[in-house]
Amino acid sequence: MDDLEPLPEAYVAEVLSKRPFVSIEGVINVRDLGSYPSEIELSKVTKPNHMFRSAELSGITPEGKAQLQAFGVSAVFDLRSDMEIEKYNAPLPTIEGVEVIRAPVFQKEDYSPEMMAKRYQLYASGKTEAFMELYSQILDHGGKSFGAILRHVRDKPTEACVFHCTAGKDRTGVIAALILKLAGVPDDLIAMDYALTRVGREPARAMIMERLSKEPLFASNNEAALNMFTCRASTMTAFLSLLEERYGGVETYLKRVIGFSEEDVLRIRQNILVTASDPDAIIGRNGSGQSTRL
Repeated sequence: MDDLEPLPEAYVAEVLSKRPFVSIEGVINVRDLGSYPSEIELSKVTKPNHMFRSAELSGITPEGKAQLQAFGVSAVFDLRSDMEIEKYNAPLPTIEGVEVIRAPVFQKEDYSPEMMAKRYQLYASGKTEAFMELYSQILDHGGKSFGAILRHVRDKPTEACVFHCTAGKDRTGVIAALILKLAGVPDDLIAMDYALTRVGREPARAMIMERLSKEPLFASNNEAALNMFTCRASTMTAFLSLLEERYGGVETYLKRVIGFSEEDVLRIRQNILVTASDPDAIIGRNGSGQSTRL
């Protein structure tokens, strides 16, 4: 299937109805990072209902807020820039009992017209090499933001959290990959999780395309805009290689860029992993998990 084409509605509905997708009314592309097996501690999996990734929460409904509260979410980390929030009129929500934390990967100056033109040119190509350049920028700029999320995991092991950017693909995909890699999740399952964004974002395709149509580069180039939709598993596989080769792997990145100690890294991993209570629910084993059809 051409990965620029819309996915069949029935297929999207079926995939969204199953784990790791989670239904939070008014929010798209919500997934639980739990139930992935660890190759480091073979009897353990990532903790279910503990770390969630998503697109922006600006449209969350009262029912969606209640759903987040039911999961025990105490913190939401917003990776968007101030410019995005202003440009798309997508403010932070207020959720009783939940702290919504601004953790922008890119600062306002990184969203200057010149910087965004360069970034959009990379997205427009849809090439793996271009995404690697973008993801390197995210790693280089995201230490403070990612550190805030991981300190929550380190210090509040019983409190669930959500992290998101605008569509829940690139910045969100990078920190999700770091978390899963630290937990020892196999690369193919990390790549699968990344690729699921194509399905998770599909309900907002029209809205995203409408936003992009206002950008000069995309206004008359529909294919370039659609290239921003690409969520190929091979892109994440390339990123994991980049993380190893350029940054020395996830543990070295967390120590050098974020400033964590060896003890911090071990504690975060310990708090991410739990003993599997239901072997049949482990993603990637016994036929469980999602098919991306990509």
